[in-house]
Amino acid sequence: MGHLSTLFDGLARSLSFKRGKNCGNDAGKEAAEAMAKEAKKNDLISRSSGIVNSNGSSNFASIFSKKGKKGVNQDCFIVWEEFGCQEDMIFCGVFDGHGPWGRFVAKTVRESMPLSLLCNWQETLALASLEPEFDFESDKELYHFNVWKQSYLKTCAAIDQELEHHSRIDSFYSGTTALSVVRQGEFIVIANVGDSRAVLATTCDDGSLVPVQLTIDFKPNLPQEAERITQCKGRVFSLHDEPGVHRVWLPNSETPGLAMSRAFGDYCVKDFGLISVPEVTQRSITTKDQFIVLATDGLWDVISNQEVVDIVSSTTDREKSAKRLVECAVHAWKRKRKGIAMDDISAICLFFHSS
Repeated sequence: MGHLSTLFDGLARSLSFKRGKNCGNDAGKEAAEAMAKEAKKNDLISRSSGIVNSNGSSNFASIFSKKGKKGVNQDCFIVWEEFGCQEDMIFCGVFDGHGPWGRFVAKTVRESMPLSLLCNWQETLALASLEPEFDFESDKELYHFNVWKQSYLKTCAAIDQELEHHSRIDSFYSGTTALSVVRQGEFIVIANVGDSRAVLATTCDDGSLVPVQLTIDFKPNLPQEAERITQCKGRVFSLHDEPGVHRVWLPNSETPGLAMSRAFGDYCVKDFGLISVPEVTQRSITTKDQFIVLATDGLWDVISNQEVVDIVSSTTDREKSAKRLVECAVHAWKRKRKGIAMDDISAICLFFHSS
C-alpha cells in the first residue's frame, strides 16, 4: 500500500528537524541508509503474525488464537516491541475479520496499520513541535495523547480509503474490526474500531485484582451508534432466531447483518451509518496495574471481565496465559451456547511488570 516509502519520508523529516538544518551530508546519508534498512525490516515485521521480541524487554506478551466452527480463522494479531525503534514502545493489535474476504481484510489492516500509524505519529510530532504556541512542558501527557489521537484518526481514515480501492481484495461485503494499544513508557493509548475489547487488571487496596474495561463494544444497539445508523437510513434490529443480537441492515434489504457498528471495509453499508472512526483513549500505568488483555468478541461473548482477570492472574506460566484464557472460552462456549457455532477466539495478554 505504499506505506514503506511514506514511513521513510516521515522519519527523515522528523530526524532532520531534530538535528537541525546544518546536519552534514555524510551524517545525513548515514542516517538515511540506517532508516531505509530499518524500514525494510519493519515492513517484514508487519507482515508476520505473532510476537516480535527484543532482547532485555521489560514487557512480556502472550498470544493465542483458536479457530471457531464457522470456517477458516479470520482473526489475526501482532505484538511489535521497540515499535518505531523506540526502546520504551510496544504496539499490540487484534483484528477480527468477517465476510467472504474477512481474513484477507484483517491481514491487510494488520500489515498496514502499524507502519501507517508510525508514519503519522512521526509527522504529527514534528508538525506539533513547529507550532508557535508549542509548549511541551505544560502538559506532557495531554500533548502525547493529542499526537497519538490525531495519528490514529489519520491512519484509520487512510486505511479505509485504500482498502476500498484495493485491487486484489473485495471488501464490499467483508471487513474487519481493529483493536490496538501502544505503550510508550508508562503511558498507553488505546484505539478501538469494532467490538473487540481491552481490559486492564489492576490491584485494589485489599490486594485483589479487579478489571477495568478500557474500550466500548461498538454494537449497533448502543444509543449513539443506533442514532447515527438510523439517521443515515440504515436499520438496526435482531432476527427472531437471534434475540438480543442486534445487527446493521440496509434500508430495503436484509443484508449484510453486521453485528458491530464500526469496522474497516463493509462498503455496502458505509453510506448507511457504519464508520471506521476509532475511539481513542489513554491511561497512565501505575504500579498497581498488572496486565492488559486484548481479545476478539468470541471471548467476551462467554467470559466476563472479572473471569478473564482471574484466569490470567492464576496462570503460573505467563507464556501460557493467553492459551489458557482461550481454552477456557472454548469450554464456556460449549456450556453456554449449545447449538451455536463457536466464533474464532484470539487474545493478547500484555504484562507490565516482571514476574
